[in-house]
Amino acid sequence: MVVIDYIMADNLTPFTLKHLGNAVPSATIFLLVFFLCMSFFFQFNSAIAQNSTGNVSVNSNSDMTNVNSTVYTTGSAISRLAPDRVVISIGAETTDKTANDALSLNSGLMNNITSELRNHGLRSNETRTSSFNIFPLYNYTESGTRLNVSGFTVTNTVQIESSNLNNVSQWIDTAVASGANSINSIDFSVSEKRLEDTRSKLITDAIDNAKQKAEAAASAVQLNVIGVKSIIVDGSTTVPPLPPQPFFREAAAAQGGTASSSTPILAGEQEVSVSVSCIFTMG
Repeated sequence: MVVIDYIMADNLTPFTLKHLGNAVPSATIFLLVFFLCMSFFFQFNSAIAQNSTGNVSVNSNSDMTNVNSTVYTTGSAISRLAPDRVVISIGAETTDKTANDALSLNSGLMNNITSELRNHGLRSNETRTSSFNIFPLYNYTESGTRLNVSGFTVTNTVQIESSNLNNVSQWIDTAVASGANSINSIDFSVSEKRLEDTRSKLITDAIDNAKQKAEAAASAVQLNVIGVKSIIVDGSTTVPPLPPQPFFREAAAAQGGTASSSTPILAGEQEVSVSVSCIFTMG
């Protein structure tokens, strides 16, 4: 230990100054070591505190794992609609030696057909000409060589578009009785507005279906559905009914029916379906 006596300046001797000079560096070294030790102590405590904070963060992330868990499901919904629109293609085909005669005969038939259809409830804005053709007929040799023109054929087809489904059978019978010799097609459909309204409802039903599946999956792993991350509407499909097969009065009579019975035309139902893909969050 260094002991320094308090002495008067006047009594300082060279020997005393020498011992005082040796004491000052020793005190400086002591203070430097003290500060280094304290600095190391605080840095060590800081490192421990940082490690403790890191462990809490890991646990917090672990807790968030359940919140961020997701389940992917698909849902679907189907509805059947009775058609409210019909498209009928009715035509007449005539043949004669000249194009003018074939056309005149065909025009007479078509005017009579359209007139009778209007007398039975068909409105003028519900019908239009869909196709019209005049083509020559040729004679051919046995080898297939084309010879002279033997006549001309005229075809005229009108298309009926109507929401009056109750008159379909009557219109067909009337057209045939008036001279029509071809019923090309009968197509039933659902109007676009009804389809859009139905699709909107089906989207809601399909999402509910997907959510039910997600809740069942979440329950199996002791979790609950707490939200939705994404919804993709995969689209909708419309399956029209099978084309009806008309049975004309002659066929009905041949099978034991009466000649006065109407041609049976069944509209059937149209299937509309929607599917969705969803990702739900669980926690």
